Amino acid sequence: MSRRSGILEFAVLGLLRESPMHGYELRKRLNTSLGVFRAFSYGTLYPCLKTLVANGWLIEEPGNTTEDALAAPLTGRRAKIVYRLTADGKEHFEQLLSQTGPDAYEDETFAARFAFFGQTSRDVRMRVLEGRRSRLEERLEKMRASLTRTRERLDDYTLELQRHGMESVEREVRWLNELIESERAGRDLKGPASGASPRQDTTSGTSGDLPRPGDDPRPGSPDDTAT
Repeated sequence: MSRRSGILEFAVLGLLRESPMHGYELRKRLNTSLGVFRAFSYGTLYPCLKTLVANGWLIEEPGNTTEDALAAPLTGRRAKIVYRLTADGKEHFEQLLSQTGPDAYEDETFAARFAFFGQTSRDVRMRVLEGRRSRLEERLEKMRASLTRTRERLDDYTLELQRHGMESVEREVRWLNELIESERAGRDLKGPASGASPRQDTTSGTSGDLPRPGDDPRPGSPDDTAT
């Protein structure tokens, strides 16, 4: 499994832990609440759901709303499928949530992990935040050393771009320092419900609503109507 596929599976399990949803609802939450998935092809969502069902972590149930029941015979489309987390799926998600290794705070994964901090124990939150801060401090040190070596060989625009990148990392480190201080003081953040991405400076170095270089700012593909 690729890292990006693993992030998607993690987010789907986390969202379904909150409540059962059909495919369209999941797509909307992934794209709007968890902006980290803007760059994902939505064609990957349904294969991901099928994999989770095959693993026994989700079950499929027919939509049972009045709207679904009336729409299916009129449109010729099958009723929307609702995906529900199983007991095994909940246990698997909790295992993923407890992990604090490098995969929890790399650029590709940190925003998704942070989005579910409301479901994460304080000691795990602390280790992930401190790991992320340490990784960024190492990056910042390398960026400063590189700038010192190459400053005289760079034109003004390239130099300004490098400075901008350093300032972005510095801002995120300050933000992480504030979060770590709050965690140590025993204060919980007051803000979006669990599963919603936090707001941060749009030049931050993380992904999604915590943007990172390389994110695709374009909106997702049109909604599927089959699920």
